[in-house]
Order: sequence, then structure tokens, then C-alpha cells
Amino acid sequence: MRSVSTDTSDTSPDWHALRAVPLLAGLPEERLRLLWNESLPRRARTGEVLRAAGTPATHLLLLLRGRVTATASTEAGRRVCHGDWTGPCALDKVAVIDGAGHTATLIADAPCTLRSLRRESFLALVDDVPAVRRHVLRILADQARRGQERWTDAVALPTEARVAAWILEQIAAGPHERAVLPGGQEQLADRLGVTRVTVSRALSRLRRNGLIAMDRRTIRVLAPELLELRARNVTTD
Repeated sequence: MRSVSTDTSDTSPDWHALRAVPLLAGLPEERLRLLWNESLPRRARTGEVLRAAGTPATHLLLLLRGRVTATASTEAGRRVCHGDWTGPCALDKVAVIDGAGHTATLIADAPCTLRSLRRESFLALVDDVPAVRRHVLRILADQARRGQERWTDAVALPTEARVAAWILEQIAAGPHERAVLPGGQEQLADRLGVTRVTVSRALSRLRRNGLIAMDRRTIRVLAPELLELRARNVTTD
């Protein structure tokens, strides 16, 4: 993996780009202009490390364009994927708030355009702007809920059900009736905490059962109702 690009040339049009970041959407023009001037522009190529796990979270990264994946390594050396985010969004807000360091390594999955905002400026927003504070609290609550759900799924559900649920989530979040594996089966395996072979077998079973069709890294759902049943671990064979 390469380190993040040191090119600081401005890669987005102007402060209007910040309005698309959900965290900042309700801020007045004057505050957005101030944040734009206080933040630094960054660009990253595919595969570059934006932040390393354990390093101090001194700045909040505002992802304006591109896609970023958060990963961590277990004591046994296995890589685990915590999730991926597509801009516009703010990255790793929790680490910036608690000041205890980044909990995961952030890697660009595609060319990215970002702004880097000082931690002090972000905390001032949380303290001063009720809408920003509510947004952060919603994010924290959502992360806690999703963490519990992932833990329950990992304990209770087989890999095939979890793969089916992931496919349905991707389709629900995207504009098309397709799910894309940006990092291939290996990245999906990292996210689910299993091996690539296990994911490959699960996808093969779903394909043999006529629930999905695959074309390289693109998955198309053929039987959404049956796939939903499989995601709940209800067999359809």
C-alpha cells in the first residue's frame, strides 16, 4: 500500500462541495466558507493509505468524492473489513471525537478527493451547532446498533445467509439492481470475518439455486424474495 498523496492542489470546485457532506448539510454559507478555508485539500489514488490504525486522529477527513474502506488486523494477522464509505461523507468521526487514535486503517478504494479539517474545528462544530451534534449522536447510535447486529449475525447466521444479506444491502443502497464487489471476494470475506474460499462457496450455492447471477465482480439478483428468505437463514431448497 502506498501512502497518501502529498499533492495539496485544490481538487474540488469550491466551498459548495461541503454542502453535500451530510454532517455539514445544514450549516450556513458563512460557516461553510470558514470550514473550507480552515481545511486542507488532499487527493489519493486507489490503494493509498489515508490513515493508519492507531495513529492520532488530529484531523477529520471529509471525503468529497471516491470510496474508502476501513480495515484492521487481528492478533492472528487476519485482516478484517469494518466497512466502506462513498463520498460525500465524513470519515472516522468517533476517533476524532475521543482522541484515542484511529481504530482502523482507511484505504482509498478508488481515486479520492478530500478535505482535512483540524480536530479542534470539528469539536467546535459539535459544541456550537445543535444540528451537527444531533447528527453525530445519530451516527454513534447507528454504529452501536450495527455493531450489535453484526456480532449477532456472526454468531448465529451461516456465511451464506450473511452474504445474501450483504447483497440485499448493496442493492438497497445503490441506484441499480446490482451489487458490486469493488475489492473482489477477498474484501467481502474480510468484512464478514471468514475466508475467501468460504465466501466463494456461498456465492456458488446462491448462483446454483438460481437466486443470483454473477459477471466478474457484479452480482445481479434473480429472485429477491427467495434471497431475502436465505438472508434470514430460511432454506429454499
